[in-house]
Amino acid sequence: MPLRLTALAAVLAALAAPALAGASVTIGLSVTGDMERKAVTYACEGHDPLIVEYLNAAPNFLALLPVGDQTLIFVNVISASGAKYESGSYVWWTKGADATLHDVTEGLDAAPVLTCSEQVDTP
Repeated sequence: MPLRLTALAAVLAALAAPALAGASVTIGLSVTGDMERKAVTYACEGHDPLIVEYLNAAPNFLALLPVGDQTLIFVNVISASGAKYESGSYVWWTKGADATLHDVTEGLDAAPVLTCSEQVDTP
């Protein structure tokens, strides 16, 4: 059964060319197993809290991440450890509760653009 990812559709519609203003886009993914949709809030050094939405529906693993004034769609790629997501020149890397955002145009050894830790609400 196709799964309609409304958050993803909203992001794609927002990124559409001006000629398509007001148009909507829906992407369907066939899901044979479980699907998880999770919003995680991160506290980042020198930055407002960052909310990242993860959409996990094997074999597709996506992260919707605000970068500057737009939300980018990141796709999970192979990593040695943790979870690594890429979108254009950006890499979002999580390991446990820690996460970093890198801009590879600044060089492979450049410091992260953001260094974050997951906020955990405890009662």
